[in-house]
Amino acid sequence: MGLLLPVLFSCLVALLGGLYLLGVFRKRRPGEPPLDKGLIPWLGHVLEFRRDSFKFLERMKKKHGDVFTVQLGGYYFTFLQDPLSFGAFVKESREKLDFNSFAVQLVNRVFGYKAIQNDHQVLQNASNKHLKGEGLEIMTQAMMSNLQNLMLHSVGSSTGQNPWKEDGLFIYSYNIVFRAGYLALFGNVPHKSEGGEEKAKKKDRTHSEALFYEFRKYDQLFPNLAYGVLPPKQKWEADRLQSYFWDAVSVQSMKAKDNISRWVWDMEQSKEEVGMDESMINRYMFVLLWASQGNTGPSSFWLLLFLLKHPEAMKAVREEVDKVLKETGQEVRRGGPLVDLTREMLMKTPVLDSAVEETLRLTAAPLLTRAVMQDMTLKMADGREYFIRKGDRMSIFPYSAVHLDPDIHPDPHAFKYDRFLNPDGSKKTDFFKDGKKVKYYNMPWGAGVSMCPGRFFATNELKQFVFLMLVYFEFELKNPDEEIPEIDFRRWGFGSMQPIRDVQFRYRLRF
Repeated sequence: MGLLLPVLFSCLVALLGGLYLLGVFRKRRPGEPPLDKGLIPWLGHVLEFRRDSFKFLERMKKKHGDVFTVQLGGYYFTFLQDPLSFGAFVKESREKLDFNSFAVQLVNRVFGYKAIQNDHQVLQNASNKHLKGEGLEIMTQAMMSNLQNLMLHSVGSSTGQNPWKEDGLFIYSYNIVFRAGYLALFGNVPHKSEGGEEKAKKKDRTHSEALFYEFRKYDQLFPNLAYGVLPPKQKWEADRLQSYFWDAVSVQSMKAKDNISRWVWDMEQSKEEVGMDESMINRYMFVLLWASQGNTGPSSFWLLLFLLKHPEAMKAVREEVDKVLKETGQEVRRGGPLVDLTREMLMKTPVLDSAVEETLRLTAAPLLTRAVMQDMTLKMADGREYFIRKGDRMSIFPYSAVHLDPDIHPDPHAFKYDRFLNPDGSKKTDFFKDGKKVKYYNMPWGAGVSMCPGRFFATNELKQFVFLMLVYFEFELKNPDEEIPEIDFRRWGFGSMQPIRDVQFRYRLRF
């Protein structure tokens, strides 16, 4: 009996500790947001959230208001759904809300990369240097060269007959933009190694095609991988694909290439200088590949589809593209030189810029999350205050939170290509919620410390692809009356959304 009591006591302590970790004992304290733990200990609402984040957050908002705390897989997340108060989240100091600790866990789980100190700052510095300003001009030219190789390699060999080709608009757009971006960043096959320029370009096309289809397999596994819910067979496939990409974008692979971007090269050198093992650098290169190319292709699909479904938008964008081309003295004609699309030209397309921003407003759905590093007070725009606990997570989901005033901004959920244009052609930035101006009215690239450092390059990739499609190709939907497909709810929170099905289209060279 003397031995039994300590054993029972130990079991009771272990049980209570387990229940504590499962969140059974957590109660809402005075001043805290409404708490909704769900019915399943530890898991909480994660299954419903994973199934359709948008509908879940809308349900929670109707039930609790625009600030609430829910349990998701062992963590407590406080969601802020009032766009007028986003500044309190975005501008909060890193001592209270930290992006890095959350990101470190994600990249380790998804890419097998173990982050080191100052990773994010080094990435930010390299991106400011090479993906903005003069560096962006170099990257724009590299992207253009590779787009021409992928899209226009048959232009000079045309016999005068250009039959229609059919494809899925999503897979076509994603394929071209991903491959061109990959080649622009990670380099080309050297001409000397293949015995000439044309053979080297052909190998670039073949190699990048194979890489894309492997990337597409990984991309489809990504949401479940990020949530850590892959079944064994898919987990094995994810491990195989990780190994494939660690090799495909490895340091040794890059050293055999020409035209490696300074952005990628600087990142590799920075890791090498701090003594990082080469195998871990290879994993980081995979992080860069996904971060740079995982969203632009899907966004290009949505933009082309919206233009095809809205003739007035297509007409306005096409007229602007033709005008910009004419102002540079260039024209698309049989036997003539390929169009040299420069960064300067891309800066003269306000209509296309507005169409891009409207596309991202409707189809980009990032989930911005921070770790709460210390007890803090969340101050809302209307004066309300909430106490947030250390150790929790805090998130905003701009896609579900921003609903523009319909009386000021008609059809806020419909595509309107000139929504971000003022009558004088300048960019429109005045948007309202409940009669008040919204500062963070569109956040496809994130915000604050987690804002995408490569957003200017990504925007240029998107615009260059669409520009070339408009000047070199005739293209149309196979079924003009086909409805715009719904989005794949599994990808809520991971950037640019993807459709649940592809849309068939046909295309051909204009000459």
